[in-house]
Amino acid sequence: MRTIRDQGLTIVLTALSLLTIGGMLLSGWSVYNDQLSEHGSAHIGLADYAFSGHFLSAIFENWESEFLQMSAYVMLTAVLFQRGSAESKDPDSTAAQDQDPREAQDKVDAPWPVRVGGFARALYSYSLGLALALLFILSFVLHLRYSAEDANAEAFMHGQPPVSLFEHLGSAQFWFESLQNWQSEFLSTAILVVLSIFLRFRGSPESKPVAAPHSETGS
Repeated sequence: MRTIRDQGLTIVLTALSLLTIGGMLLSGWSVYNDQLSEHGSAHIGLADYAFSGHFLSAIFENWESEFLQMSAYVMLTAVLFQRGSAESKDPDSTAAQDQDPREAQDKVDAPWPVRVGGFARALYSYSLGLALALLFILSFVLHLRYSAEDANAEAFMHGQPPVSLFEHLGSAQFWFESLQNWQSEFLSTAILVVLSIFLRFRGSPESKPVAAPHSETGS
């Protein structure tokens, strides 16, 4: 029970991720087989669909936008402010996140890169944003690959010639797939930043205390 209490947020979010991926797989499989029927092609099995461009392109298209949003948010909140928001540092005071890690070098419970110092500490100081940015790049590349595969599968059904990966990178279709998700991520983040100035959710670390004034900045 202690593990569930201490790790509950990760457990529930992972379970919801797997559940929704499963629902996406089943619904996408049905949609894709309907498309195949319309073109007089044979249906494919669920396992084959799970490795198809149609499914994997959609998966990585969404992951790409999520990692872009999270990496941009981590980096932008390091240097930009929104007075009154629970999602921002206070522009009038020094935040704990701005502390020089060299001051904690001798702490026995500090992460090992902090204790080691040098390049390891410098890299670790920005590791969260860098890791999210790398996940965005990886998802972007995989989205491109499987989106091109899906586009070529559709072109084959219509008797059209295939396109190369670089041709697909320059296509309006690929950028429409990406930008339709990017805009929603940036918009939803901006709405959260602004709403957290005026609204509360008791018990959430993403909210200010219920009785906090609107001008108070940070959670």
